[in-house]
Amino acid sequence: QVQLVESGGGLVQAGGSLRLSCAASGPTLNMYVMAWFRQAPGKEREIVAAFSRSGDSTYYTDSVKGRFSIYRDNAKNTVLLQMNSLKSEDTAVYYCAASDFLISPSAGPTSYNYWGQGTQVTVSS
Repeated sequence: QVQLVESGGGLVQAGGSLRLSCAASGPTLNMYVMAWFRQAPGKEREIVAAFSRSGDSTYYTDSVKGRFSIYRDNAKNTVLLQMNSLKSEDTAVYYCAASDFLISPSAGPTSYNYWGQGTQVTVSS
């Protein structure tokens, strides 16, 4: 089993940047489809970005395209989410997730069977 630990959240002004990290312990990340989700108060958990097991295919939700980038540091067994041009509507708890049965990214939270504890991102306007 993989264990996921997020870090890098915090408070940032609109237009600023943050980089979230998801450190994985256990099997290497190329055995999983990896994703970042977020959940704002009173809203459902939504996918932000994901990539396939091979890393060749990525997915971004429309609202973050061109602003966020997901990538993998294989040497550190870590998945990162670079967030630029942050907006107040990006405020949420961000979760790292992994699936050991998907091959390609899925937008549904129930498709992921491993989750981190979450890290808060707050964007002030």
